[in-house]
Amino acid sequence: MTLMGFDTIRDVERAVEQSLPQNRRTWAVPIEAFRHGDEYTVAIDLPGVSNDDIDVRVERNVVSIRARRKGLRGPDDELLIDERPRGEFVRQLYLGDSLDSQRLSAVLRDGVLVLKIPVDESSKPRKVTISSSSDDAAAASSDVPVSR
Repeated sequence: MTLMGFDTIRDVERAVEQSLPQNRRTWAVPIEAFRHGDEYTVAIDLPGVSNDDIDVRVERNVVSIRARRKGLRGPDDELLIDERPRGEFVRQLYLGDSLDSQRLSAVLRDGVLVLKIPVDESSKPRKVTISSSSDDAAAASSDVPVSR
């Protein structure tokens, strides 16, 4: 049974890539990031990767994502085509000071790792009350300690 036609140049390139694992194509995964209200969302495509093969760590303002995709082929299987990336993937995301990395959460659903990072409470906009100059004078005089 033939799975596909032959492309001699591509077959040679593929054979070279497969025989030299240190020269394999880099596993670049698609990423999407957006803000909705007071929360940032980062979605990372990791199809074929289980929860046990993903490690998410936060150190200061850096989120490190490490994932490992294993191959399905066994030692007795005959390789016909090998285009699925496998191995380890590492990605670091640098968070701004306005984000609360302590409350970061991660969920893996349908091959997509979703990180939720809320905006830090101290960075959210707040209304500043404006006092009149007479209010300041009264407040200042009430703060002066009374000598006995």
